[in-house]
Amino acid sequence: MDDVHAKRVIEGLLFVSGEPVPVKRLSDVLGGLDPQALRALAEELNQEYVQGRHALRIQEVAGGFQLVTDPQLAPWMKRGFELPKADSLSKAALETIAIIAYRQPLTKAEIEAVRGVDVSATLDTLLERQFIRVVGRKDSPGRPLLYGTTTEFLRRFGLKDLGALPPLTHEATPAVLPLVPPQPSETNDPRAVTQTH
Repeated sequence: MDDVHAKRVIEGLLFVSGEPVPVKRLSDVLGGLDPQALRALAEELNQEYVQGRHALRIQEVAGGFQLVTDPQLAPWMKRGFELPKADSLSKAALETIAIIAYRQPLTKAEIEAVRGVDVSATLDTLLERQFIRVVGRKDSPGRPLLYGTTTEFLRRFGLKDLGALPPLTHEATPAVLPLVPPQPSETNDPRAVTQTH
């Protein structure tokens, strides 16, 4: 398969998926294409989009590639697809998810020690929204549950992996993370978690 045809296949798969397509899946569809060659083709497509002044971009996120709109079009996209109020996260939920993202895995008690308040309801919300999951139990008295982030967290916050989290500075608060508008999803696997530690 030549590069032109391979790029068309990549573009088509990303278009119909609506969510990140794992590099391995794209590689398999393209007859075992090397991941580096796949990334190079995705970058070529991105350059074609930029040069042609197209609205689309290919972004590497959550261990795969996803077709997204050019960030410069965000004000218009936001107007066209305002997130419903129920879809946004509270300040408490943002603070809690940030603590988990930066320090995972950790227990409810460890989260509460950082936040200084009970986080039971917030954890329930984040579990229900599939931003976090139980990743195991701590080897300590009572064997408390350990929490970590999911691929849904990465997808919704537009992160390639946990290494893409902004670095924490002295004056930075981990609660300030932009929420990426949801994309249509056929499948959602909250069991998967990507860690960079």
